[in-house]
Amino acid sequence: MNGVRIASDGVLIAVDGVDADALVKAARAALESRSRGGISKWDASGVFQELAVAESAAGAPSPRTLLLLYAADLAFRLRWQIRPALLEGRAVVAAPYIDTAAAFGRAAGLPSVWLTNLFRFAPRPGERRFVHAARGRVRDVSGFIGFSCDRMAGANGNDTLRGRLINGTAAELRKAGRRR
Repeated sequence: MNGVRIASDGVLIAVDGVDADALVKAARAALESRSRGGISKWDASGVFQELAVAESAAGAPSPRTLLLLYAADLAFRLRWQIRPALLEGRAVVAAPYIDTAAAFGRAAGLPSVWLTNLFRFAPRPGERRFVHAARGRVRDVSGFIGFSCDRMAGANGNDTLRGRLINGTAAELRKAGRRR
């Protein structure tokens, strides 16, 4: 991990999926058998909270903007939560991690090469888990995916765009889960 020596029992566990509530539940389950560990959740830096209070005149952010903010938040999580815990030999569950954001980017039509380069800074997890939502379940999605889809759909609440992005992200995550 970029020359950082990790204690022998420190492990990074990635839990990815479209719904934040399901991710937290899966993250807790991943830690049940471990004596020391914690969960690193989306928006630990507060950057998305700031975006949430932006005036509507700011306009809808693009998928690239949302993913750049996600990468900035992930860099914050790595610096202040994940790497310190790993150095102490603890397990850390990142919920979500890279696969969720990359799946959203692919569903929004961004090039895979751009997505790969964007998240090149992040270390590989020791374990990967995927939380798959039931197909067509678009109304209850929260967390990064729900937030991003809501922002892209805009104030007019374009449910078609929102549903397409959520279902597209879920489909991309199912593919990623099969590849791993």
